[in-house]
Amino acid sequence: MSETSTNEGAQAQQAPQIQMKILGQYVRDLSFENVMAQKRTSGDVQPDVSVRVNLDAKKRTPDDQYEVAIKLNVESKVKGMDDILFLMEVEYVGIFQVAGVPEEQLHPFLLIECPRMLFPFLRRIVSDVTRDGGFPPLNLDTIDFVALYRNELARRQAEQAAQGEVKADA
Repeated sequence: MSETSTNEGAQAQQAPQIQMKILGQYVRDLSFENVMAQKRTSGDVQPDVSVRVNLDAKKRTPDDQYEVAIKLNVESKVKGMDDILFLMEVEYVGIFQVAGVPEEQLHPFLLIECPRMLFPFLRRIVSDVTRDGGFPPLNLDTIDFVALYRNELARRQAEQAAQGEVKADA
């Protein structure tokens, strides 16, 4: 029995203990344009909403602190038409203290786990702003940050491959 507990203790010491704290979070930029009200059109329409998401992470001066930003562009149009109902742009930022993450795993950690922690707060802001703007509250679907990260990696790899082919042809 003592042999098993010794092995477990050695394994626990070898595995790094990941620590993450949210030191702060804030809205860096927010813009909401109620186009429908400016045109003075009827509010009884079926919306077609599109949401674009961008992520960014930067290292801050203390070595273990990072700034992670989620940028949303929301556009709502009248279903089946090009008439815009509203436009919303919001950049929501979190300051994180991260320790124990291996260097090769830090980039995905910052662009997957940190946005996952911020998203519920951002969802609430979007809901409140659209409601206060005269529309039904927009409750964003959960964002799959893992899929978003993988898609961005694939896009960058395809872009690099295309640039490599262009250079080889020249």
